[in-house]
Amino acid sequence: MPSQTIRQIEYDGESRALTVTFVTGRIYRYYKVEPEVAEAFRIAISKGRFFNLRIRDHYRFDELAA
Repeated sequence: MPSQTIRQIEYDGESRALTVTFVTGRIYRYYKVEPEVAEAFRIAISKGRFFNLRIRDHYRFDELAA
């Protein structure tokens, strides 16, 4: 998953929580993310662009301790 801004993404389908780890080391968990959105994010050519357009500012989130 090459990306200049996103190091890793993890999705828990049961809780519908999406965890995004950025190359800066900051980790955020987004809640109530639809499985279709998580899958589209996983296969997106530009993870950063997809994140900015479809996830950031669209879901409630918490920053997790690194």
